[in-house]
Amino acid sequence: MKLTRRNFIRTGAIISANLAVGSPMVKGERNAITGYPLRLGGPVQGTFTDPGVWVRAVKSLGYSAAYCPVQPGAPSELIRSLRTEAEKNNVLIAEAGVWNNPLDPDENARKEAIKKNVDTLRLADEIGAHCCVNISGARGEIWDGPYAGNYAKETFDMIVETVRTIIDQVKPEHTFYTLEPMPFMLPDSPDSYLELIMAIDRKQFAAHLDPVNMISSPQRYYKNTEFIKECFAKLGPYIKSVHAKDIIILPELTVHLEERRPGLGALDYAILLQEASRLKDIPVMLEHLETMEDYKLAADYVRETGKKAGVSFV
Repeated sequence: MKLTRRNFIRTGAIISANLAVGSPMVKGERNAITGYPLRLGGPVQGTFTDPGVWVRAVKSLGYSAAYCPVQPGAPSELIRSLRTEAEKNNVLIAEAGVWNNPLDPDENARKEAIKKNVDTLRLADEIGAHCCVNISGARGEIWDGPYAGNYAKETFDMIVETVRTIIDQVKPEHTFYTLEPMPFMLPDSPDSYLELIMAIDRKQFAAHLDPVNMISSPQRYYKNTEFIKECFAKLGPYIKSVHAKDIIILPELTVHLEERRPGLGALDYAILLQEASRLKDIPVMLEHLETMEDYKLAADYVRETGKKAGVSFV
């Protein structure tokens, strides 16, 4: 099986910085030159019912951040034990992923999707994750597909009401609900993310940053350094987790952009890591790679690039 994050989960101007709430377990202090230490994380193989075994597996990969190791419906005692063990060992649970379509055109499927979002946000709050993350949804049969309807005015309104419904049902105290940016649905830029933040108007709605997902044109690709800086300038106070991928443009007659392992594309990782280190307690999470060896190579590249850029890791 392809070792993607989803497979592991399933098996303007800066707005107020009031949402920049850090985890109480993290003890990293900001260095005036290099910024705060970052937390690197990624998928961990296995199904875990022993919190100690899970933490050791995370640490064996050199990670200080991790994806949520259980799904909604896990025993409450296990959830509490995982949170306690993570805090005791200074491992940050970065995010709990949903990965379904809250805008499904089938009404029954949509209700089920929203319920899964509610359940996962509640899990994220209980386990102490930085955020719960999903996409906004697609107006078609493919849950994450490109459709003209994704950009309709009524779709924006549906996203706003859906996110409000999810947050209001849970009323999370410790975590945040976030939307992963996508190249062909909202949010697809820092500005569209800010527009949603203002429209949703909920304290526990924050931002999830995946710059590669928003590099959808040659202009952004070749000027990705400036684009990364724009993302952090506009969304910085809201960012709770960052996905670490890379991207390459292929010499074809139509624009063809593809994901790559960090270090095998054109993304300015030095700038990405430097900008992320300006924020406290930010997890940088690897995803979408084929093998655990790929994850090791990606982690080594990120750490080495960070070191050269003056960025440290927990």
